[in-house]
Amino acid sequence: MKAWLLITLFLATALHAQSPALRFGGEVPPEVDTIYERGLTWLAQKQSPDGQWQDGQNGAGQTGLCLMAFLASGEDPNYGKYAPNIRRAVRAIIATQEPATGYYPNSMYHHGFATLALGEAYGVVDESLLIEGTGGKPVSIAKSLDLAIRCAVTSAQKNPFGAWRYSPDATDADTSVAGAVLMGLLACRNAGFEVPDDTINKGVDYIRKSTAKNGFVAYSGGIGGGGESMSRSSVATLVFAIAKHKDLPEFAATLKHISADLEHQEGGHPEYYRYYAAQALFQGDYDAWQKWNKNTLRYFKDSQQADGGFGNASYSTAMSLLALALNYRFLPVYER
Repeated sequence: MKAWLLITLFLATALHAQSPALRFGGEVPPEVDTIYERGLTWLAQKQSPDGQWQDGQNGAGQTGLCLMAFLASGEDPNYGKYAPNIRRAVRAIIATQEPATGYYPNSMYHHGFATLALGEAYGVVDESLLIEGTGGKPVSIAKSLDLAIRCAVTSAQKNPFGAWRYSPDATDADTSVAGAVLMGLLACRNAGFEVPDDTINKGVDYIRKSTAKNGFVAYSGGIGGGGESMSRSSVATLVFAIAKHKDLPEFAATLKHISADLEHQEGGHPEYYRYYAAQALFQGDYDAWQKWNKNTLRYFKDSQQADGGFGNASYSTAMSLLALALNYRFLPVYER
């Protein structure tokens, strides 16, 4: 049911400054629709009554990734087939937030992905429908995001690197966690929330300093290039692009690195790599993304389980679906 889209696109354009041209380059391959629908059916069946997905990567971030998977395909988030799943997920993320600090547990990874998900839900999910099941207590996505932004900003201000690691009180940082938090903050800024430029700039600068001329990105320490990782190079490429820093030489370097091997298969955390590679290539080199997308689509056709899931886990299934979601481009974060 996608009749809601004309209205939603108008609202999303106004709220997120998104171009009306959500698609270019042809129709969505039918195989994508088949894989995606089977995956959503699997996720819907695995969602707990309280709205979370609890099978290994427990926390607000896993719920956020699953929420984004539902939002990304264009189903009506308020009255469509999966609207109840979406509402339960939004309520679950907000319910887990620490009211005093704004932190979404269980780590700043979770905080970043949860912030990103609610930033994408803001403006398209009707908050009047979220009251259902709360005993009449209003649920505010905007209020939750204001607190989440404050948490991330405070964490960065306390951090000597101006970035983030696992704990909001951490005194060290790494590019993987920093990328997750930055994408959440950038989604909020894109949705019209006030996010301090200083926080964004220092976080981007940490990733920039971690990037070597060959496109390698260090894991931690803020000094670039230690160890090859297509995942970290993809994170950096995406952050530079969404933060509107495509002019940086580091952006050119990381993009060149990841686009040089479009058939790369990551040995560890492959879903994480595909999630970031899809967005990074789409933002940086559309032709490269098209080739990568065809290869990845073939892989997903062969690897999707008979029951529709990937890897018998909500995390891997949501990440896999989101790697295909650029074919739809309904989320504001996918604007180009």
